[in-house]
Amino acid sequence: MSAGRSMNRRDFLKLSGAGLAGATLLGAAACGGGGGEAQNGDGPIEIIFSFGPDDSGTLQEVVSRFNEEHEGEIQVNYREMPADTGQYFDQLRTEFQAGGGDIDVIGGDVIWPAQFAANGWILDLSDRFTEEDRQEFLEGPIESNTYDGSVWGVPWFTDAGMMYYRQDLLEEAGFSEPPETWDELKEMALETAEATGTQFGFVFQGAQYEGGVVNGLEYIWTHGGDALSEEGSEVTISEPPAVSGLETQRSMIDDGVSPDAVSSYKEQESHEAFLRGDAVFLRNWPYVYALAGDEGESEVSQDQIGIAPIPTGPDGGSFSGLGGWNFYINAASDPEVQDAAYEFIQFATSTEIQRFRALEGSFLPTRTELYDDQEIQDTVPVIALGRENLERSRPRPVSPVYSDMSLIMQEQFNSSLRGQKPPQQAADDAGNEMQSIVDRAESL
Repeated sequence: MSAGRSMNRRDFLKLSGAGLAGATLLGAAACGGGGGEAQNGDGPIEIIFSFGPDDSGTLQEVVSRFNEEHEGEIQVNYREMPADTGQYFDQLRTEFQAGGGDIDVIGGDVIWPAQFAANGWILDLSDRFTEEDRQEFLEGPIESNTYDGSVWGVPWFTDAGMMYYRQDLLEEAGFSEPPETWDELKEMALETAEATGTQFGFVFQGAQYEGGVVNGLEYIWTHGGDALSEEGSEVTISEPPAVSGLETQRSMIDDGVSPDAVSSYKEQESHEAFLRGDAVFLRNWPYVYALAGDEGESEVSQDQIGIAPIPTGPDGGSFSGLGGWNFYINAASDPEVQDAAYEFIQFATSTEIQRFRALEGSFLPTRTELYDDQEIQDTVPVIALGRENLERSRPRPVSPVYSDMSLIMQEQFNSSLRGQKPPQQAADDAGNEMQSIVDRAESL
């Protein structure tokens, strides 16, 4: 998404999955700062809450409800930030480096916690957001908030990669079930495309950007590999399972399942091909299902579409790349303001409020119980159809130097997909560069 462009709900969901590419952290946190004011008199504690534009109207309603319930005690002021996540991140970083800024509660991307926490910019919420509390949330979003043994944020709403397929075309070609493995997908995609005269078997996001990293990692994870060790000190992207995942991704083009152009596809190009009726399978985010219900946007209707788990490789399970947004608290805010900020976070992530936002704005909840809510299933059907993907969502590597590593993965994944390098060489090159970044960070 270009800088300065206004963000509608559809774009917002794309951004929440695509995440942030190219931002790097500079310097360490300075002391002082914090925006909310702890009132010594009779006035309320004032909190500044930041987030991008919200055209659903639900966010303003949540803030208004909280302020009404806490009138005279706590006043939350919503500060609208840039729609572009890179600009938003850079603005926060500048304020943090200048002494903490005046924002108390941050609505932030799932890939920010480690970067913010390593610099001392956000508050450790482990004691407030207890293990018992965390049990009520989806596992993937909790993992995205966990760094160095502590929890730094509370999951707000989520996103996960979805495998869409043309149910009607599969049936026409004689298939009664969607594929479970990548090999089955390739076979079914080729046979169905030929039998039905469909141009492409499978389209996804292979361009050199953050979304391409998420897609590449899904191939790696489903083959039993990963980019980084659990403790975050060893890069594992050049090990055999990870290379096998990149080989499967490249084979989509080599075997004629996907067009050469998929190496330049982002969300829009891939969903447009699928909704034009030009592809049998599509990997994308939950927003696509809503587009299929829009006659002006799609030649494919929702009743023609199925959603299946991301396919597996020979040695891995099914994993979807995690997107979404969390709440963080400025570590430089006054302690009394931090307490009030957490009260707002508890309100905004409560079952009642997440249910309201799901029904009115189609925001996917992070509380597990809401996936059994019949009204939500009926109103936001992608939740029921894609539940397995949502429950198996997995965060990108949690590291304070993730942004630097992401730039390397973007380049090397794309080089492999384009056929400019064999997958093993791309993985080796990525591994060497990423390990140097990790080693430098650990030596500081």
